[in-house]
Amino acid sequence: MNSKISKRLAFLLAGSALGLAAPAWAQPAAPPGAAPANVDEVVVTARRREETLKDVPVAVSAFTAARLEATGVRDVTDLQKTTPSLTINPARGTNSTLIAFIRGVGQQDPLWGFEPGVGLYVDDVYIARPQAAVLDVFDVQRIEVLRGPQGTLYGRNTVGGAIKYVTARIGSTPELDLKGQFGSYNEHDEIIAGKTPLGSQFAVSAAIAKYDHDGYGKNLTTGAQTYNKNLLAARASIEWIPNSELLFRLSGDQVNDDSNARHGHREAPYTTTAGITYGVLPGVYDTLAGAGDKNTVKAGGVSLLGQWTLNPNYTFKSITAYRSGRTDGNIDFDETPQPFLDIPASYRDHQFTEELQLLFNANKLHGVAGLFYFDGQASGAFDTVLLNGSPTTGFTIFDGGYVNTRSYAAYVDASYDFSDRFQASVGGRYTEDDKTGHVLRQAYLGSRSPFFGNTAAIKFGAPNTDYTNSKVFTKFTPRVSLSYKLSSDLTTYASYSQGFKSGGFDMRGDALAYPATVKGYNPETVDSYEVGLKGNLWNGHGNFAAALFDSQYKNQQITTQYPNTTGGIASVVDNVGASTLRGAEFEGTGRISSDFSVHTAVSYIDTKFDKYIAFIPGAGLTDVSGQRKLQNTPTWTGSLSATWSHDFGGNGKLELTPLASYRSFTQQFETATPLIDQPAYWLYDVDLVWTSASGRYQAGLHGKNLGDQRYKIGGYTFPGATFANSIDAFYGAPRTVTVSLAAKFF
Repeated sequence: MNSKISKRLAFLLAGSALGLAAPAWAQPAAPPGAAPANVDEVVVTARRREETLKDVPVAVSAFTAARLEATGVRDVTDLQKTTPSLTINPARGTNSTLIAFIRGVGQQDPLWGFEPGVGLYVDDVYIARPQAAVLDVFDVQRIEVLRGPQGTLYGRNTVGGAIKYVTARIGSTPELDLKGQFGSYNEHDEIIAGKTPLGSQFAVSAAIAKYDHDGYGKNLTTGAQTYNKNLLAARASIEWIPNSELLFRLSGDQVNDDSNARHGHREAPYTTTAGITYGVLPGVYDTLAGAGDKNTVKAGGVSLLGQWTLNPNYTFKSITAYRSGRTDGNIDFDETPQPFLDIPASYRDHQFTEELQLLFNANKLHGVAGLFYFDGQASGAFDTVLLNGSPTTGFTIFDGGYVNTRSYAAYVDASYDFSDRFQASVGGRYTEDDKTGHVLRQAYLGSRSPFFGNTAAIKFGAPNTDYTNSKVFTKFTPRVSLSYKLSSDLTTYASYSQGFKSGGFDMRGDALAYPATVKGYNPETVDSYEVGLKGNLWNGHGNFAAALFDSQYKNQQITTQYPNTTGGIASVVDNVGASTLRGAEFEGTGRISSDFSVHTAVSYIDTKFDKYIAFIPGAGLTDVSGQRKLQNTPTWTGSLSATWSHDFGGNGKLELTPLASYRSFTQQFETATPLIDQPAYWLYDVDLVWTSASGRYQAGLHGKNLGDQRYKIGGYTFPGATFANSIDAFYGAPRTVTVSLAAKFF
């Protein structure tokens, strides 16, 4: 038997033999000699109201603040290791732009105007753009990952699922938290968080975090660091509770990421016509890029929550928010000192959202109804610099434009208890998206266009693309579920849900090469059928969640880029066809003894394109489904960890958590590219955390990727002499060891 398959089977058998539990992690160990402690019940808001994890008929993983701290989770991308069917990474050129896939559905192109396939929410505020969305973990209460389409309660662009970042409430006790982290690559992180009541009605909180580390590699052309981090994040809140029925919370946040541009690693050599060869550098984090190292990402916003408890059965909420962001950076596709294929880029976005909710709980009927409004603009520009030369002999293609979106939605999701054991839920959401897009594509003679500082550039002919168009997309997305309590500890459920991702306009569209681009593209949908089993085991010492799903993915929006007749790159975004996604997921946690607990998560997903109609230069529209595979979707993912904890009484408590996580072969794009596709690999982490008896002090030692595995998380592929054989990859972090020190003052 193949050794890789043997490892997979061994992993699955180990996880199944544990027979343990779910995303609810174990509570601290009982005193030595005591019976195993029960596993905590975790409360989530996956259905926009508070429910225990084992009772909600949704596949959801929940990570408490205590668990995130104990396992040294730095940002949301670390959740990929322990969450079934999740792929989440920083985008190819930055530290802080988010790329997320759940159960094979997502979007890896962060260009303005393209919608994500996984929704991101911070305290129920929808974050529309992926820039600055790699959220660092601080001042957090829990993180929830909802798998499968969430079109009823969370709306458009949650065809794959949703990630919810829930910050901590202020409370009535003053508190000051200080934390420092120091380690490999000169890492030094400082986090300060405080909260305090101001009288009987008001309370305030604030947190600021500074993250710094040197680069994992070096730009051998400029001397700058690559894969470094220089990020400042802040968050503040004011709560006003005038009486027991009313709550108001005003929150603000800001992220500034001044890390260098994350240039990739050339995976194939290229020899110029002058005989100069640019080979494959031995260090995968090193580059020869000459496009520039400056990269800046800024984003922030404010939100106002108003909550009115009318009576014990009805609660009204209003969530108002405004956000904006900007990104300026450079991506060197060719990874050489020469501008064979350089991309300077600039993005801008802003959004306003308003959501009204009514939560009801009347006898046997309970649920939520709501209205949602979104008004936003995403805009940007970039140059594709294709040839080396003086400002009048180079060749550049400029792309710029904007997409204005207004979205309106109304939804309801209600559950009815037919008995103490049997519950049925029905929900639906109607959404209308009004979009206006403008796209300009102009060629210039010169290295960079006037937009990026080359005032000597000369227009080369008429624009390939110059249009403004408007479209309206409407969709009703239903959800139905049935759940039955087999016992007080076991619940089974079956559900059907639908999600849709809005249509739009291709901001790179080349109307000369592909005239249909001016019509835009239509929404895509996912219809998912799911059955699951959740519950407690061993008299509450363990719990688990298992799910089987079958999804039909229709009208998939896929970007294809290829050489055009003028020597540039043409882009096509089309609804290429449909695919089938089937899989199984299992998560488990259980306490074997008062000092020892185990955790496991595993997922299997089988994907297949049923139809893939691609535009092939010279051949037109062709079905190539047999030659395509869903991107960023490994067949197997899994993790296995154990936590040994011991209470030394007055000397504090010690927790040791080793983790092994596995991902099978992953294709970066729909078309196989062996040089950038990632073979199967394992990662090994170990966390050792000591907490004082008072709970005020904590020290940790965190080792990540201890095997120093080199693994690809993204890439670009533009082969051939026209583009300097630009095939490059971006890699995950190498081995790091970090010491953390924390103090809490009450």
